Amino acid sequence: MLNPIKLANTNFLSSLDTSCVEFLHILELAKNFKNKELNIKLKEKVLGLIFDKSSTRTRVSFQVAMSRLGGTTIDLNPTTSQIGRGEPIRDTARVLSRYCDVLAIRTFKQTDLEEYAKWSSKPVINALTDLEHPCQALADFMTIKEEFIDFKDVVLTFIGDGNNVANSLILCGALLGVEVRIACPKGYEPNPLVVKKAYETYKNKNLLKITSDPNTAVLGANVLYTDVWSSMGEENQKDEKEKVFNGFTIDSDLVSKADNDAIILHCLPAYRSKEITDEIFESNKSRIFDQAENRLHAQQALLSCILQ
Repeated sequence: MLNPIKLANTNFLSSLDTSCVEFLHILELAKNFKNKELNIKLKEKVLGLIFDKSSTRTRVSFQVAMSRLGGTTIDLNPTTSQIGRGEPIRDTARVLSRYCDVLAIRTFKQTDLEEYAKWSSKPVINALTDLEHPCQALADFMTIKEEFIDFKDVVLTFIGDGNNVANSLILCGALLGVEVRIACPKGYEPNPLVVKKAYETYKNKNLLKITSDPNTAVLGANVLYTDVWSSMGEENQKDEKEKVFNGFTIDSDLVSKADNDAIILHCLPAYRSKEITDEIFESNKSRIFDQAENRLHAQQALLSCILQ
């Protein structure tokens, strides 16, 4: 039976907090959980969820994952706890470390997440920040691996805003040696520090391409991925972004330029007719709901490695 390995890093704040070997091990564990070939029980373990941003898939998948591992989850809503009244992170982190075995935090600033990790004596997981969404990327690459068996010669094209999802895809691509192409309007490129880290990690620096031409980016691609153009907290930019992102919709024309066996991914929620057409969202190329399900299995695998 495959057993979880202890990760070298206590925290999972970034996609680069695992090695390539550890990342692949988590994906293999996740596959075993999904196929019901693995049954790990972490009795009496408690996961604390601190979500400053609204959530459906991340919240539910973490809760179900912890339940399947035999543990429990405490949902710490900032509006109904002292967190929302301005209690310092260092105080909250030290108190919750006495109660919980692991914390999953969904917040805005990466620096706030790092502050939790600094003061917590228990592991901290990035459940999304404005900079990265590493748990989403675990599920994404699990879905890609299910389709293509391995990552050899896979080309992943992300079309849209160079946001936290794009950042994590770039870092995971660098870790795994996967060609990643990012197509976004000028001025909406991924975080330059993330790009710098990726180039430092890639063995072949030619595998990362950032362009403002989606038509070029999709040529021969195996995976087409998109996300909403306006992330949480950017609602006031919605109208402006819709104008700027004209031409960056994944539609039948763009899909026709990709590989014949290309699959479609979206981390959800989706705004059909904006970043993706309804036709493509519902097509037989879509693996969007497999991808959403894989959040559960990937996070169950991650938790089992962190808590074992």
